[in-house]
Amino acid sequence: MFQSFDVTSTPQFGRERVAGLRASFDALGIDAFLIPRADEYQGEYVPACSERLAWLTGFTGSAGVALVTRSQAIVFVDGRYTTQLVEQVDQTVFTGGDLVNEAPHIWIPQHAPKGLRLGVDPWLHTGAEVRRLEKALADIGGTLVFLPHNPLDRLWSDRPGEPLGAVIIQAVAQAGVLATEKIATIAQSLEKKNLSAVLVTDPSSVAWIFNIRGSDVPHTPHPLARAIIHANGKAELFLDKRKTNIEAEAYLAQICVQLSPSELTSRLAATSAGGGRILVDPDLAPYALTDLIRREGGEVVEGTDPAKLPRARKNTAELNGSAAAHLQDGAAMVEFLHWLETSKPGTVTEIAAVKKLEAVRAHVGLSMQNPLKDVSFDTISGAGEHGAIIHYRVTTETDRRLEAGELFLVDSGAQYVNGTTDITRTVAIGTVPEEQRQFFTLVLKGMISISIARFPVGTRGCDLDPLARIALWKAGADYAHGTGHGVGSFLSVHEGPQRISRLSTQELLPGMILSNEPGYYRPGSFGIRIENLIYVRDAEEIGGGDMAMLGFETLTYCPIDRSLVVSELLTHEELHWLNDYHLRTREALMPLIHDADVRSWLENATLPLSH
Repeated sequence: MFQSFDVTSTPQFGRERVAGLRASFDALGIDAFLIPRADEYQGEYVPACSERLAWLTGFTGSAGVALVTRSQAIVFVDGRYTTQLVEQVDQTVFTGGDLVNEAPHIWIPQHAPKGLRLGVDPWLHTGAEVRRLEKALADIGGTLVFLPHNPLDRLWSDRPGEPLGAVIIQAVAQAGVLATEKIATIAQSLEKKNLSAVLVTDPSSVAWIFNIRGSDVPHTPHPLARAIIHANGKAELFLDKRKTNIEAEAYLAQICVQLSPSELTSRLAATSAGGGRILVDPDLAPYALTDLIRREGGEVVEGTDPAKLPRARKNTAELNGSAAAHLQDGAAMVEFLHWLETSKPGTVTEIAAVKKLEAVRAHVGLSMQNPLKDVSFDTISGAGEHGAIIHYRVTTETDRRLEAGELFLVDSGAQYVNGTTDITRTVAIGTVPEEQRQFFTLVLKGMISISIARFPVGTRGCDLDPLARIALWKAGADYAHGTGHGVGSFLSVHEGPQRISRLSTQELLPGMILSNEPGYYRPGSFGIRIENLIYVRDAEEIGGGDMAMLGFETLTYCPIDRSLVVSELLTHEELHWLNDYHLRTREALMPLIHDADVRSWLENATLPLSH
């Protein structure tokens, strides 16, 4: 229904397309060109017309950047995608780069020729990125060249058109706060800081502020739109009217002025004229717009998107909605896992599992009168060695059967109007080797450690990340991704600024929803990940303690494969948590499940374990 399994990458065309790009260098006055995964809106998911990185290289991951020089073509990815990169790109054309430790701005001073003229599309890079690149090029006497057009767009003869997904209103019952209140709060903040306006370029922030949702990109229900909010309370929304019906336009007319996206530059220029002080998030806004502000006489005041933190801190309505969405999703997961366990090994393929899970979610959504709107990302359905590819995406070419004696990792999520879900379960197909059970238990220990953590106000994501890894570290193992990411409210499944990772310095605040997903991956053999969503609850006093402590509340309820747990490796506290979690899962989901066989399966899947 929502996921395609066609092979969309075209590595066989990589050499031809790179040659075409290089042929444009002389006319453009450049020696190299940078191709980010990002689009003009800097979103994780991009419309088909903006899949430039995939079109050029064949790499379809959600994070990456290619640097094409006259003699080299490098695709930089992070640890999640190193295996996928090797499988998808033509290695006679492209080499792999390290996006974390040697990103382009680090690679250039060390490896690029002196005087390099690097071309970029100013709509695809933020102001912060531009500064890093300019500094890197200065070290080698190079220059950054802002191109008047993207050369790939002229080579891409069958490039799809711009998306025109329908916009819907997010009711206040789900949003919790009226759009007029959000706009007023932002305007008051601008006035206090002596700012003229804020340029909001993140579509998820636009969707959250105006209480609207869209369908321009896969899996993230925001419309591709920008906004200017003025200190006097006036709001201008740059949203194509072909996306809005009469109801949506009538709603928007009450809270803002809806303008064509083509009018953004003229309105931004007018706001900038005469020294207008405009708040811009340098990590989100394209350089093309910040450059326009300065050229028109305005002052760019760099600061955080004013919707970013409020959007991350879910209000009561959003938290209640998410909890309800997760119970519904948990019921669907139980039906799916029952089907999987009762299917004969070797009869189910990775694609069949994805289709079944989507069908079950859709069926449960209809029965509970809360329809499935979309999956929140392409389901990761990895059997055996495919489970070791952290962000594996099954295609018709890679599809394989789930055979007895191996692990199956399924990482999936859903979009409902009341919440966004993301859950991973790793299950045994028959009996698996003892070593795999032991690593599963070490991963489980890490997941439980985050679940039961108590921590003082001011704690950051980087402070908690080691808790999830310590059991693996003691066994000489680790995983090449963060432990947790933020999650939106019927918005992006990957939301900032909250994270649990080694690099996250954002303070964890009440209301923030995060994933809790440690893992272990052995390339070519198996992969393990266990994931629940959690949220930060208010600080509470601990009996006999000196201060109130924050903690996490679990949102996800779905059985964890008991057959994979080596209970002797769990402490009494960890075992108690697991048994209590399964008890709560059974009590929460049983009323939502009516099939006798599925109810019986849930009963058995949540029985207590002992040492």
